[in-house]
Parts: sequence; C-alpha cells; structure tokens
Amino acid sequence: MSKPLIGITTRNGKDSDGHPALMILHSYVNAVLGAGGLSVPIPSSLPQEDLRQLYSQLDGILFSGGGDISLDYFPGPDHPRIDGIDKARDTTEISLMRSAVEDKKPLLGICRGAQVMNVALGGTLYTHIPDQLKGALDHDYPGNLRRTLVHPVYVSEESRAAEIFGETLLQVNSLHHQGLKDIAPGLRVAGKAPDGLVEVVELPDHPYAVAVQWHPEWLTDQPAMQRLFKVFVDMAGK
Repeated sequence: MSKPLIGITTRNGKDSDGHPALMILHSYVNAVLGAGGLSVPIPSSLPQEDLRQLYSQLDGILFSGGGDISLDYFPGPDHPRIDGIDKARDTTEISLMRSAVEDKKPLLGICRGAQVMNVALGGTLYTHIPDQLKGALDHDYPGNLRRTLVHPVYVSEESRAAEIFGETLLQVNSLHHQGLKDIAPGLRVAGKAPDGLVEVVELPDHPYAVAVQWHPEWLTDQPAMQRLFKVFVDMAGK
C-alpha cells in the first residue's frame, strides 16, 4: 500500500556556503514519516502552473512554521518586531491554503501555518503579542527551548481537535511573537491559552483542516501530538 504524500511548505534560506537553499527541518519530515506518510517539499518560487501540478499530486499539505506574513495580506498595525518577510512564500502558501480548503484536501497548519490559515480565509493577526494583547503570556521562547513545555492549552470539548488529541488539556511549547486576532469567517476556535490567545482553529465542514499555534513536531513523545499527525496522515490517505 502506498504511503500518503504530504507536501510540506519550505522557507528560503542559504546553505553554509551562502548559496540559495530551500529549508525544511527534519522535525517535520520525521513527524510525517512517523505517522505513516512521505514528505514532499513545496518550493515557494514555483510558477503557478507548476505549483498546481505539484498540488494535484499531494494527498495532504502541512503548512510549516517560519517568518511573519507581510501586511500586504491582512490589515494590521506595523511593528518593528515584524521579521522574516518572504512575499513569494506568502503568496504560495495563501494560494495553497485556499485551494486545500476549497478542494477539501487534508491540511495541518503549524505556528505560521495557523496564521496563514487565518489570513488566507479573511482573518487578522496580532503583529506583536506583548504590545497588543493585554495580560499576554510570554509566547516567544528561544529556539533552544523547542521541547520545553511552557503553558497549557485548553481544548474545547465539542471540537474536532479534542477528538483528535484525545484530551482537552495540553501542555505545549511556544515559539511565536504573533498570533491570531480576528478569526476568519468559517473558522472555529477549538483551543486557547490561559491569556485568551487562540491556539487551535479548525474548519468544521472539512475532512481535516486543523491548525495549532505551537510546534507539535518537537513534541511527538506526547501521545496527543502523535495523534495529531497520525489522524492527519490517515485522512490524507483516504
């Protein structure tokens, strides 16, 4: 039986010699592989015709973490902490997200991926949480704390996410300074942090469209995070 092909969005970077490179962390690839899928990198610089051909071959799409989304794509206040803008990536991922939603292709959004989901469907973001959300927790921990659990997430009992995770109280890492503000029409809030920041969203009338604000690919020792990837890959294989 063939394994489902899971496209993973990539970021543009440079190798150790300064040459342009597509960047994708092993943590995403390993999480998909551990759930029974095969990973396919999605370059952000593909012409639309080639992107559509690649998209048509994929069984599911994982929208990975990365830099901030350009304010060209949503109304929000500018902030000096906005960083890592890549408009080619923004354009590619917003297009892919809208297609996956319309075509009901299974998708999983992680960190930036959750923000792409919200923006692509008409929502907005906090462009710097500490300055814009009163009483906010510290959500932006250094990269070397990727496996450190820093706050709980309360998952709605009635949500699809609760069914997937198998529990309604999660302990998660946190590596972001932006977050979901105004939730896009059609998206359902399925989980929040103690400060009220939205941490999980889902599309109720979609086979699998779930996005989380933390990085579950670093927490696959937790059964709940394993299930997040396993159900995603299983749905992609149907």
